[in-house]
Amino acid sequence: MTLKLPSAGEDRWHLAPHAHVIVYEAEDGGELLTVYDCGAAQKPPSAQVIGNLVRVSAEHVLERGPTGYIVKLREAADLVAQGEDHYVVESRE
Repeated sequence: MTLKLPSAGEDRWHLAPHAHVIVYEAEDGGELLTVYDCGAAQKPPSAQVIGNLVRVSAEHVLERGPTGYIVKLREAADLVAQGEDHYVVESRE
């Protein structure tokens, strides 16, 4: 796990308001989550996590592709660990 995200508490990290979470789906059901602060920025990812994204409650747009999907956030949110290898994206209030 590589995380360069600001901590928002235990097992919780801030995501930028226009972050993109790219989810690569493996044949065995596993997922690789790669977080970019902004889809238009030309810089390395802020985080890479092996685990499953189980829910996104923040405002977002979802785009499906051949190897997974992209969650394009439309508001500030947090990435929250939910048990072993499970993550959710929650709106930051």
